[in-house]
Amino acid sequence: MSLQSGAFKKAYFEITNVCNASCTFCPGNTREAHFVSYREFETVLNKLKGRAEYLYFHLMGEPLLHPSVCDLARRASECGFKVMITTNGILSREVGIPLVNTGAVSKVSISLHSFEANSFGISLDEYLASCFDLAEAAAKNKTVCALRLWNLGADNDKNDAVLCALRARFGSNWTEIRSGFKISEFIFLEYGNRFEWPDESDNDYEVTFCHALRNQIGILSNGTVVPCCLDAEGRIDLGNLYESTLDDVLSSPRAKALYDGFSSHRAVEKLCQSCGYANRFK
Repeated sequence: MSLQSGAFKKAYFEITNVCNASCTFCPGNTREAHFVSYREFETVLNKLKGRAEYLYFHLMGEPLLHPSVCDLARRASECGFKVMITTNGILSREVGIPLVNTGAVSKVSISLHSFEANSFGISLDEYLASCFDLAEAAAKNKTVCALRLWNLGADNDKNDAVLCALRARFGSNWTEIRSGFKISEFIFLEYGNRFEWPDESDNDYEVTFCHALRNQIGILSNGTVVPCCLDAEGRIDLGNLYESTLDDVLSSPRAKALYDGFSSHRAVEKLCQSCGYANRFK
């Protein structure tokens, strides 16, 4: 895939940058709070249509907070996108279940590790029960649900309790897979290392290649286009998709320099030079 073709596997469209949690592993963002309007959403859909397969409703923020998330999912599905939802699970019952009941969501990922990094005002049992209700509702609609424990190598003292609750709800007849276990039809448990966001003060990583602008692109809630899902503040501003075409954004000197840099196994942006995630692609 060349940059000029502008065909991506994943597009991350942040429908809101507002979140209802304060996870210790998340950097948050200092951008003005914004919920994407239907007009803004339609504008981006029209410019991405036929040029991305999977449409993720986040980059930062909690997508289930958007008051029109069900309508947005339906519209994206009508346009041929496979809608992907990642949530902290707090609104599993109130919003998550109605959302998967639309039949418009291809996959919902629930970050169970969010609980240990917050004070949600409910017990772990209450939290897990609501998340599991969402998982079962998703499965009934043949929507894949990934229950994530992305906290390996960190403080994960609640994992044993989570696993006990999973076995109590879904039984113990699990099938091991590469990323964890298939615990029921359409329901999976995924393990992963604690997510490390790039920090521009740390540029010790030897980044030689990345899939940014190759198989993924990001659009912040204010329309700013970024090369990947890890640019939480829009530091690598490639243009604005509310105002420009995708071709214009991709033909910008900055986009070309970033793409050509990785083609030559170089990271030209400071944020990329401080990203440890890209080392996975060596």
